[in-house]
Amino acid sequence: MTKRTESALSTGPVVTCMKTLMMVFNFIFWVTGVVILAIGIWTKVDLYKYLELSSIYQPEAPYILIGTGAIIVLVGSLGCCCTLKGHSVLLYMFSAFLFIVFIVELSAGIALLVYRGKLEKGFQEGLTNALDKYGENKEITDAIDQLQEKLVCCGIADYRDWFDTPFDKDHPQSVPQSCCRANIKTCKHTGLYSNTTTKDIHNQGCHKLVVDFINGNMGPIGGVALGISFFQVLGSILAFCLAKSINRAKYEPMN
Repeated sequence: MTKRTESALSTGPVVTCMKTLMMVFNFIFWVTGVVILAIGIWTKVDLYKYLELSSIYQPEAPYILIGTGAIIVLVGSLGCCCTLKGHSVLLYMFSAFLFIVFIVELSAGIALLVYRGKLEKGFQEGLTNALDKYGENKEITDAIDQLQEKLVCCGIADYRDWFDTPFDKDHPQSVPQSCCRANIKTCKHTGLYSNTTTKDIHNQGCHKLVVDFINGNMGPIGGVALGISFFQVLGSILAFCLAKSINRAKYEPMN
């Protein structure tokens, strides 16, 4: 048996093993795409109601997540086909794409963590502006009402913040009905005072609750994005090595 024959025999099992590992990676890669797609849709459908109240909100962020997730799902599916058929050129392209995904996800993860650090100030400014425009802008009015109802809060620091807004001019010493914790028909939300102790309205402010809620969701999302990004490096190296092994097997015929 010649050295070339021995090399060819040893290359075959290596390629088979790497193909198996690559298929496992492609499946995990495809799942991460589905997760990112789901996070993007959830952010657009639910989380944006809170994010849009921040002065640093970026409306295109959910669409970036949705687009990235959809592309990963598509490319992950194509990656499985490339691996099964053993097309080295396509595997090299897949390797390059994974490295690009690594850069994008690493940047997104870092951006989320940086954005998270600016949330407190951004929501302080955003909520102040929103309270000033309450009743004038329908979108902002609906967003504030949904925020106060869902998070069971009232005002920024507490319900007394409403007494320093344009809303107070038309409704002196009052808060919106979305501050009510009791039945709206029986809720006492007008004629209040700064030292009121009524149990009809929420006494806790929304700022801290919003920041805690967003931090509790964006922190894990940013961490997962960073973790997944480094996983793509492994896939990129694996795809490159597999393509190289396939090429080597082609040019090392058995004698």
